[in-house]
Parts: sequence; C-alpha cells; structure tokens
Amino acid sequence: MVTRLPRVASRRPANLARATDLAAFFVRAEKAASTRRAYRTDFLLFQAWCAAHAVSAFPAMPQTVAAFIATEATRFKVSTIRRRLAAIRYVHKLAGFPLPTDDEQVSATVRGIRRTIGIAPVKKMAVTSDRLLAMVALQDQTRAALRDRALLLLGFAGAFRRSELVALDVEDVTETTQGLQVMVRQSKTDQEGAGTTIAIVRGTIACPVAALSAWLAAAAITEGPLFRRMSKADRVLPYRLTAQSVALIVKAHAKRVGLNPEHFSGHSLRAGFLVSAARRGASVFKMMDVSRHRSVDTLKGYVRDSEMFTNHAGHGLL
Repeated sequence: MVTRLPRVASRRPANLARATDLAAFFVRAEKAASTRRAYRTDFLLFQAWCAAHAVSAFPAMPQTVAAFIATEATRFKVSTIRRRLAAIRYVHKLAGFPLPTDDEQVSATVRGIRRTIGIAPVKKMAVTSDRLLAMVALQDQTRAALRDRALLLLGFAGAFRRSELVALDVEDVTETTQGLQVMVRQSKTDQEGAGTTIAIVRGTIACPVAALSAWLAAAAITEGPLFRRMSKADRVLPYRLTAQSVALIVKAHAKRVGLNPEHFSGHSLRAGFLVSAARRGASVFKMMDVSRHRSVDTLKGYVRDSEMFTNHAGHGLL
C-alpha cells in the first residue's frame, strides 16, 4: 500500500509568491527612499547612454562602465560619478551578475578622473544666525509665509537635515516650558529607525516655538505632516513637503534679502546652526546633542570655519 502525501503543492506557489514579495519589500527597505530614487535615476541614465551606443547595460561590461563614467566626468562632479557607479553596482549585485564596477579598468578610470578634475566639494554657504534673522523677517501674514518662517527657524534650531525636517509629523513635537522636544524617527545616521529626541530652545528675537505654533494655528493642522505644500491661493494641501522644497524655500528667502540663492542649499540651515554655535563658544559635545553627529571629526570643519580668523598666526606680522 502506497501512502499518499497531503496535497499541499497547490498552496506552495502562492505562499512562495507572498514570501518573495516580502523579501523584495525588505530589500527595498535596505536603502532610504531618496537613495532608491537617486539610484533609479542614475541607472536609467546609464541605460539610455548604453542604448545610444548600442551596448548592453544589464549586464554591463567593465569597459562600458569605464567609458560611461569618462563621458559623465566631462559634465559632472566626482561625487555624482561615485553615485552613478554605486547605482550600477547595486543593480548588478541584486541580480546576481558579476560586478563590472569592481574591475581594475573602472577603478583606474575613477582614479584618473579624481586626479584630473579633483575631489574638493563645492561648499554652500551657511545660513548663520544673522542671515537667518533677516530671512525670517515677515513680509506678510500669508499661510505660506508663516510656514516658511517656521520651517527656516525650526530647521536651523534643530540642525535638521532637510529629509528629517520634512519627515516630521505633528505627533513628533511636544511643547514644554523650556521649548520643544522633537522626535527624529529616522535619519542618515540612523537608517534602522532607533530614533532620538532633541531639544529646541525658545528664542528671544525670533522664536522657533512661537513660529511653529503660529503656522499650525493658521493652517489648522492638528495631526499628520508638519510642513505641507500650499496652493497658489494660499490653501494648505494635505501633501508633505519634499526635501527639495526645503532647498527651494531657503534659496527663495536668501534671494529676498539680497543674497545669491545659488550659494545656498537645504543643508545651509544645518551648517548655519553649527557655525553660529561654534562662534558663540558652544561645546562640541553640546552641538552634537543637537546635530546628532557620531564623530567629533565631522564637526571640525564647521568649528574651523567659525574660528578661521581667531588668534590667527599672521596677526601682527605685517
């Protein structure tokens, strides 16, 4: 007599499909949404270049990748070239293909690009406290103006990265007698979402706590995204601002007070807090409490910028 096994085969494909979908979800979660978008754009650009030159993009040969980045180097910075390579590598790695980016021909091309065009980053200017005070001087009482004022002041006071700022929800902010407690649920240095709470102190000239309260009251926001898009009719929309919106708002208000908007970016608020705090003699460790830097070395550049002319070795020589 032959013992028949239970009939479970018909359920296995569906179960496997669900498990595969779940695995794909976790693979996507490995990278931040902004990183995935950047990689997708970079790889699409690589595909288009390959199509124009009648070569395979997937899988790609090392000489193809080398030729591509050599072409890109005539138009873009080294940091952009690195990201293009990271996207190509990531796509090939997920598919289980050999990694063309690890080939010595590609590595040698990258070294040549670095040596030829240099690797020094183009630094944007910091929105220091004096610049910020000029930028947040209200010209009108529209909801959009109140939102921008709150965003600029909170972005500066919390040394927020632009992605962190637009990710905030009303539920992440608690007002106390001393200021605000803001929960940053995930960040560049906290990809797994352990979260951390930072303190925002009240201001005497331009208060981020008062500015945020004024914006939320005018917008009638009680839950959900803290900073939202606006219609041309000054109506609050339910959609969260994007990280790019922060940069555009900083640039717009820099231009309004007579500064060159091309010199500023979304990072200018974070940099401005650190430079301003260093100028006032703040402890590096207290600065790290706000900025959430993991290394003192990372802060050295901001401190150095703030003290460039302090006790200079050349004083009195000429």
